[in-house]
Amino acid sequence: QVQLMESGGGSVQAGGSLRLSCAASGFAYWTPCMGWFRQAAGMERVGVAAIRTGSGSTFYVDSVEGRFTISQDNAKKTLYLEMNSLKPEDTAIYYCAANMLGSGNCYTKPLGEQTYNYWGQGTQVTVSS
Repeated sequence: QVQLMESGGGSVQAGGSLRLSCAASGFAYWTPCMGWFRQAAGMERVGVAAIRTGSGSTFYVDSVEGRFTISQDNAKKTLYLEMNSLKPEDTAIYYCAANMLGSGNCYTKPLGEQTYNYWGQGTQVTVSS
């Protein structure tokens, strides 16, 4: 059974840092791309960062560029999101996602929600001012 399990969320003050982890299990073969999404209260879920697992190419939404870093440990089948210089507007539930639909959208829409068909349960990140 495919499973994605996020951890590392919590509450921090503005300017602080958090590191999210996503442990993947049950995949028959490794996913061509993975991503982090977030959903703030009353808002739609949006892509924050993505990585093509073969090349290691990374993609970020403009609002987190330079502050967040997505990375992977293929041996541990774990995805990470290092978040620095956190702002109150980063407050959201953060979701890990994996693509098992084929690599096409990993090239054209790496931050698109429709690119991913497996999702974790989410972890809350709260940034106070």
